[in-house]
Amino acid sequence: MKILAKDINLLNVNKSGASLTINECPMWRQIGPNHFVFESYYDLAGMSLEEKTLFFEAATVQDVSNPALVNAAVGDILGCSDVLTSTPMSDVMITQFITFGNTQVSTFPSFDQCIFGRNRVFSVDVDFLASNYFRLLSSNQLGSMSPTASDRVYVYRIVTIDVNNTGSNYTVMPARFLLQATAKAEPEFQYLMRLMRSYNLQNEPDVD
Repeated sequence: MKILAKDINLLNVNKSGASLTINECPMWRQIGPNHFVFESYYDLAGMSLEEKTLFFEAATVQDVSNPALVNAAVGDILGCSDVLTSTPMSDVMITQFITFGNTQVSTFPSFDQCIFGRNRVFSVDVDFLASNYFRLLSSNQLGSMSPTASDRVYVYRIVTIDVNNTGSNYTVMPARFLLQATAKAEPEFQYLMRLMRSYNLQNEPDVD
């Protein structure tokens, strides 16, 4: 059994009028006017060389605290999605995930390619206004925990900030993905079929 860890860097965003811009935050990039994404991956190449399949037993994300903001107003809102996949996500999938997850409404390739997903929505209410922290409104988990023969597991944190918010600066704290998994040898036919499926999905054209 292995415990795989992947750190997510802090995100800091300034807002001027309806314009949102990232401050210098390594490995974060902006998609469109109000989506921000952190991308990384677990390197499983050593396991794939041994022709083993990774079976997932548990997954979680450790957070330091709720997101914070400056000049908060009641009703300010922020969405945050944490995703682990066995195939890379296009920008369209990334922006859709926070609303539709890996359901049929989205362009996500298949249910089993999303190993783990968590969608959270935060807002500022009267009780939290003076603290300059968001309050958690909802948290929902997705994902198949399906085993993979891929040589990578892809890591994403997706943040969406409402352009109508009053807050002038937003901070999403660092976090850590944790995966508990076991590498096992499968019958050759099953392993090759799983490997072929991962390869085919990784080489499908992006729908951007």
